[in-house]
Amino acid sequence: MELRQLESFLAVVEEGQFARAARRLFLSPPAVTGHIRRLEREIGMPLLERSPLALTPAGERLIPHARAVVEAARQASDAVHDLRAGNACVPLRVGVMAPGSAELTPAVLRAFRQAHPGIRLTVESLSFTEYVTPLLDRRVDVAFVRPAPEDERLAVEPLTVEPRMIIAPTACEIADAEQVRVADVLELSYVSLPETTPRRFAEYGYLMAVRGGVPPRRGSDQVRSAQDLLTSVAAGQGVACTLHSFGRYYRWPGVRCVPVLDAPWEASVLATRRDDRRPEVRAIRSLAVTLARDLGPALVPTPTLSA
Repeated sequence: MELRQLESFLAVVEEGQFARAARRLFLSPPAVTGHIRRLEREIGMPLLERSPLALTPAGERLIPHARAVVEAARQASDAVHDLRAGNACVPLRVGVMAPGSAELTPAVLRAFRQAHPGIRLTVESLSFTEYVTPLLDRRVDVAFVRPAPEDERLAVEPLTVEPRMIIAPTACEIADAEQVRVADVLELSYVSLPETTPRRFAEYGYLMAVRGGVPPRRGSDQVRSAQDLLTSVAAGQGVACTLHSFGRYYRWPGVRCVPVLDAPWEASVLATRRDDRRPEVRAIRSLAVTLARDLGPALVPTPTLSA
């Protein structure tokens, strides 16, 4: 789904004719028609009835989301209009602790690239032990992380709020459950985070908010990344607690993801340095917040948990 496809779709809807929409966009009518046909192929259903011109139910549903994406791209473009030519070749470095802010992460990066093809984006994986220091050390400029870091030097924008999941080996006693409660998982052995893991992330990973300050039993493996975590859980070294979207992104032999019914929900955030006022950083923050507000419920499905 490309920005120009959404712009053509909105122009046809607002102008009521393909020809008038083409004049407004300074395109040929066949180009506008092609944009909408490709958009319909990607979505998998028609958006417009042609004779007479009218919106289908899918087109009606797409309109507010299309407008949100186009407006977010416009705001991002406005925010970086004052970039000097000499700065345009400097990459914007994006850190991502997998899976970032679920489906919002690739949506934000795609929208930014489409709005600013002259600004190069680079993406770097962040580990559990270093999800804050790359920002503070100026190795990355923005970071999609969880949970929200507690550091006055950083500004954070919450993007998603999700329920928690326990990742358990298939041999674990809770692996076949549809859902569990906090009381069912507190006494389990957890995979071990290194001593250098930031306190805030360790508290998140060990569910310390509901433990009364007592840490869990831990296995011998030291996990620093999503792959480490899944490998360790599959090997029977313990369970792990993470966000619901982790289970959508990762399918791993020997593990099951089980919702924790009454655990506190947790946010993923976009973090930046508070003193970084560069236009491109402001632009990606603005775009991420706009897409999280307008597209979040559609892009980030969450389960309906029964009592």
